[in-house]
Amino acid sequence: MDKSNKPIKIADKFYPPVVAVVGHVDHGKTTLLDAIRKTSVAAGEHGGITQKIGASQIEVVHDGKKEYITFIDTPGHQAFSKMRGRGVAAADVGLLVVSSVDGVMPQTIESINLLKASKVPFIVVFTKSDDPQKLVDKAIQQLLKEEVLLENYGGDVPYIEVSAKEGKNIKELLDLILLVYDVKRDANFYPFTDTGAFMGIVIESKLDQKSGPKATMVVKNGKLKFRDPIYAGSAKGKVRSLVTNAGETLSEASVGQAVEVLGFEQVPPVGEIVTNTQKEVTLEYKEEKSNLPTSPFDQEDQKMLSVVLCADSQGSLEAITSSLPENVQIVIKKTGDIEVSDVLFAKSTGSIVLGFNVKIKPEIQTLAKNEKVLVKSYTIIYEMIDEISDFVQGKLEALQEEILGIVKILASFPYEKTKVCGVKVVEGRIAKGDKVRVTRGEEVIGESRVASVRKGKEQTSKAEEGEEAGVILSPSLDFTIGDMLISHS
Repeated sequence: MDKSNKPIKIADKFYPPVVAVVGHVDHGKTTLLDAIRKTSVAAGEHGGITQKIGASQIEVVHDGKKEYITFIDTPGHQAFSKMRGRGVAAADVGLLVVSSVDGVMPQTIESINLLKASKVPFIVVFTKSDDPQKLVDKAIQQLLKEEVLLENYGGDVPYIEVSAKEGKNIKELLDLILLVYDVKRDANFYPFTDTGAFMGIVIESKLDQKSGPKATMVVKNGKLKFRDPIYAGSAKGKVRSLVTNAGETLSEASVGQAVEVLGFEQVPPVGEIVTNTQKEVTLEYKEEKSNLPTSPFDQEDQKMLSVVLCADSQGSLEAITSSLPENVQIVIKKTGDIEVSDVLFAKSTGSIVLGFNVKIKPEIQTLAKNEKVLVKSYTIIYEMIDEISDFVQGKLEALQEEILGIVKILASFPYEKTKVCGVKVVEGRIAKGDKVRVTRGEEVIGESRVASVRKGKEQTSKAEEGEEAGVILSPSLDFTIGDMLISHS
């Protein structure tokens, strides 16, 4: 190739590539990073699942030179599809992790869609290659069906087999990452520089009870320095500290680095662009919806359950919100521990309080018990989603009610501090303890229960079709003569 026709490098200086690690739950993403970082992150994860975006930087010797790679360890469970999308958006290279044993799974396909939509070059990493039950050839054929065209199979997507347990091909994977990144830079795909205007992306945020709002961000352009002003959507502030995943405090962060930033006045939204001026900076990025089957509850319009939701981070809040059935209404969502005000608000709105990776203090438990408010916290997201979905499913099934009786209100007269319905049973029966719906034409007046049934002056358990009776409802409703009572299961 003639030298004049070669692609022009935008930046001769090497910036650490930002690498997003994506794939199906339990396919070995965090364990792979453990092998790379020589740490034990996976052992500390609840249920063995990474449940929030983390970032770390490692040092590697490549072609005789010391270089760095920044990893974004994105969550694997399907509930975190939005967070995975942001991880890819912040990345220069993607690692699509596929188990050599299990092959392509639902979140593998979702991750493929995210990588393709973001146009990020990626590498397929087959994990668990030490397992005697591995079926790499089958996994390759599954990927080809998803139009992931691997090298030597008609495409240009590189792939590698690794074993985190044995350390097999870990160094080779790091070299491959840097090679793919170099090709990207040479192909004019990396226009960023540390001398330009600062731009970063929030990959996680939370409200720390002691320190205040915190945000983990990846620097994509320019530099962020101590005491710089910072703007992320409606959130703003001034940098009070820049801390790496290793706990090192920096005076400035440059392109390719991931740092936790303290200094925002409010918790910035996950995925927000961060600048040090109020001038808006945009970054092209697409987020593709999961093609997993939708929940059967999503078709139900009526809000069946009200929830006060407290979580450890903004990303967790978004993940839970997007995964709950649509007929669950979140009346308040916030980061931080469950507090007295959350329980009292739940009491006033007839809600329950759900927590994710947050503490419930003993005095909160006592208050919730006294106020008869359900309060529960979870550490594994799919357990929360499954339990709430099962609960809603039960309520939905209850809506497929059996009509036990249809009763017409013929009279109304006072009794002590309430009113008695003088009724005639048109169909079926009405009994003490029945749930009833009061209707006026096509309008529903309200729901109640039958507290008492009388025939004349005698108490009775029920009145049958054709009979007349006096019925007391609890709670009392504003019924009138001509209204109908629908008794149902």
